[in-house]
Amino acid sequence: MGTAESTADDLSAAMMSRTAINIACGIIMAQNRCSQTEAMSILMKVSSHRNQKLRDVADEIVRKLSGEEAATYFDR
Repeated sequence: MGTAESTADDLSAAMMSRTAINIACGIIMAQNRCSQTEAMSILMKVSSHRNQKLRDVADEIVRKLSGEEAATYFDR
């Protein structure tokens, strides 16, 4: 039972990270008028340059623009 709960928690965390990354990519695409591939490349370069996890950079971008954290809407 603990394993199923742990797996569900891990999947939820992964979805939240993916949501922030996708929203940050959208922000970069809009600001730079570039493709999703180019936006992801920019995001990865920033992550590498700052030596921060990709999801943390994405979270920061979303928070700075919207004033709140990225949210995933799904039933658990």
